[in-house]
Amino acid sequence: MPASPSTARAINDRLALRLLQQQGSLTAGQLKQLTGLSRPTVADLVERLTDAGLIAVVGEAGEQRRGPNAKLYGIVADRAQLAALDVRTEGVSVIVSDLVGTVLAEASAPIGGDAGTGPAVEQAVALVERVVKEAGADRLHTVGIGAPGLIDPASGELRDSTGLPEWHRSLVAALQERLPEARVIVENETNLAALAEQRDGVAADRDTFVLLWLGHGTGAAVVLDGALRRGASGGTGEIGFLPVPGTTGLPSAVDCEGGFHSLAGSAAIVELARSFGLPVEDTSAPEPLAAGVVGRAVALVAGNTEAADRDAQAASADRFLDTLADHLAVGAASVVAILDPGCVVLGGEVGQAGGEALAARVEDRVRRMSPLATVVRPSGLGGAAVLRGALLTARDAAQDELFAPRDR
Repeated sequence: MPASPSTARAINDRLALRLLQQQGSLTAGQLKQLTGLSRPTVADLVERLTDAGLIAVVGEAGEQRRGPNAKLYGIVADRAQLAALDVRTEGVSVIVSDLVGTVLAEASAPIGGDAGTGPAVEQAVALVERVVKEAGADRLHTVGIGAPGLIDPASGELRDSTGLPEWHRSLVAALQERLPEARVIVENETNLAALAEQRDGVAADRDTFVLLWLGHGTGAAVVLDGALRRGASGGTGEIGFLPVPGTTGLPSAVDCEGGFHSLAGSAAIVELARSFGLPVEDTSAPEPLAAGVVGRAVALVAGNTEAADRDAQAASADRFLDTLADHLAVGAASVVAILDPGCVVLGGEVGQAGGEALAARVEDRVRRMSPLATVVRPSGLGGAAVLRGALLTARDAAQDELFAPRDR
C-alpha cells in the first residue's frame, strides 16, 4: 500500500535530517543526490524543516555557485542542549552538548564512599548545574545517564543492587526533580559503552558483537543483529556472576565473588600482577589500578621502558599478560559458545590499556577453546565510552522528539 502524502513527507523529512546529522551540512543538490528524491520534493522538505526551526542556512558550497542549491543547510545545533553523566562508584563525570553533539562544557568530581546518600546526591546535582551554567545552556532537553547495575526493562529505572551506592538511584530522582523540563534516561554503563563502540569505535563494522567490560568490575553488553539485548530482567551481560574454573568458590545471588569477577576485576588483576613481581603504583587517579598495571606490562614487553632490570621485568610482564589472557579467555569463550558473536571487544580502561597485545593473546586462546571463529579487539574508547554512549542516547532521544513529523 503506498504511503499517504503526509506519511511520505514525514519519511522524507526524517531521512534528510538523518543525513544532515551523519554527514554535516549539505546543499539541496546533495540532499537530492543522497535521498534520490526529486528537486521539487527536496525543495519542499527544506522549506518545511526551515520553517520548523530544525535546519538553517549555515554557509555556501563554493564561491563559483550562487544559486539556491549552493546554500549549505545544517541542523540548528542550539535548538536543544543535552547532558550526559557517567556515574561511577567513586564519582561522576558530566558533559553538556548541543543538539548535534558538540561538547559545550564538561567536568568530573570524586564522591567519597562515606559521603552519605543525601550529600553525595547534592554533590552530583551541583556538578551538573555548574556544567550546565558553564555551557551557557538555559535549560536541558534530555539527560542521558550511564550507571552500573540493572535497569528495569519495564520502568526504565535503575534497580536496587547489592554492593552499589544508594545515592545512584536517588540521583536519578533528584535530577528529574531539579530539571523538571528535561527527559532523564538511565542505561547500564556497559550497554552505553557498546553503543559508543558500535557508532564511533572499533565495532563500527559489526552488527553482532559482545563488549566485555574490564574496569573496576566486569560486565558485558550483547549486540545481536544491530540491536542491544537486555534480557527479561535487564540482566543480560552480568558476566561477573558467571561461574568459572580457577576461583576459590562460587558466586551467590548477592555477591559475584567466586564468579568471573574474581578473575577479571581490577583487584584480581592487581593481585595477579603482584604475584609476578610487577610493581603496582597506587595513584589517586579515578581509573582502575589494573589499567595502569596492564599498560605498564604492555610497555615492558614492547621494550618501551627504561627500567634498570628491564629484561627481567619484561619476562615477568609477558608471563603476567599470558596468565591474564588465560583468565579473560575463560569468560570470553563462555560467551562465544552461547552467542557466537564473531567479535569480542575488550572494553573499559583495562581493555584499552591492554591494546592489541592483550587482545591478540585472548583471541588466540578463545580460538583454541572454541570452534566458532571470533576476533578479539581492544576498545577504541576505553572508559570514555560510557560518557560517549550516554551522550549518543540523549542526542538520539532528543532528535527523535524534535524531528517527529508535525501536521501541517
